[in-house]
Amino acid sequence: MSQAVIVDVVRSASGRGKPGGQLSGLHPVDLLATVLYSLVERNDLDPGMVDDVIGGCLSQVGQQSVNITRNAVLAAGFPESVPGTTVDRQCGSSQQAAAFAAQGVIAGAYDIVIACGVEQMSRNPINFATLGEDPWGPMVHARYPDGLVGQGVSAELIAARWDLSREQLDEFSARSHRLAAAADFSREIVPVGDTPLVDETIRPSTTAESLGGLKPAFFDEATAARFPDIQWRVTPGNSSPLTDGASAALIMSEERAASLGLTPRARFRHFAVTGSDPIEMLTGVMPVTRRILERSGMAIDDFDSFEVNEAFACVPLAWQHETGADPARVNQRGGAIALGHPLGASGTRLLTTLVNTLEQTGGRFGLQTMCEGAGMANATIIERI
Repeated sequence: MSQAVIVDVVRSASGRGKPGGQLSGLHPVDLLATVLYSLVERNDLDPGMVDDVIGGCLSQVGQQSVNITRNAVLAAGFPESVPGTTVDRQCGSSQQAAAFAAQGVIAGAYDIVIACGVEQMSRNPINFATLGEDPWGPMVHARYPDGLVGQGVSAELIAARWDLSREQLDEFSARSHRLAAAADFSREIVPVGDTPLVDETIRPSTTAESLGGLKPAFFDEATAARFPDIQWRVTPGNSSPLTDGASAALIMSEERAASLGLTPRARFRHFAVTGSDPIEMLTGVMPVTRRILERSGMAIDDFDSFEVNEAFACVPLAWQHETGADPARVNQRGGAIALGHPLGASGTRLLTTLVNTLEQTGGRFGLQTMCEGAGMANATIIERI
């Protein structure tokens, strides 16, 4: 059985996901294509050798529809013989793409595969109302007659359940900006057009005090009546911003990497995925962490670095409380609150940051986990080589 190794990981700089953001003028196909091209170019790899490209994208509508991954493969100039497919596991789409890619290598179905992701939120904001149709259908509504909720309300439910104060949320968010502003991302960010190689979403001057002046983002009277325990602590400042971005990982069998003279940077060790309550939809990171620890036989203290997606500050804070993980090892170079959360690209973005963090700190084992819409979560364990 082959081992799946990570030869390289790259990403675009994050752009504000609104008109005028540094990546907003690009078509999302071109954004992903540029990252794919950079990945193979900097590894001097013939793209015709790639067996498959598996991409993540959440809003597969408009310019991100009709299999955006295949379109990006063609736009990147790869041979027409290289296929591509697009998966949707909500915010964990490209983390799932990386798992599928690595599992394909382990099973012997692939020798070389690229996992990637993209989201252009300036052009495709996550808003089901814009679809003009009900994406759930009558049978889901029958199972949840009180109605499903948006992720912001789920974040409020988590803050209430774990009794996380507004001050805790804002301090964690300020930490994200502080760590990201001090970090060196030069090895992982590749150029996209003429845009700066700097994450546009980082605000170095952010403090807990400045965030304290922001108003709750998700309050409405009907939701307040339904969930009277909510104290409305989730704001734009302790949530991840709308973001444009793309990321990609070059994954191979250990044997193929050796034959090409390429030096792997990390290897995949274990994978897990789980479902969770679709109302408190962001809590899946807890059970999926327990599951991957049980499967791997590892303990939480065995890890040198954790990447827990900061969709909202309450998610990693509740996860830390439940797992007992050392907070100093969590999101050591900042997280999505500062670096942005380009939905379909965030899985391979976290993987990119995790590999580089392990290298910069000399750590060996890293765990990545991601909460996902409709109540799901992925977890991945990697080992630095």
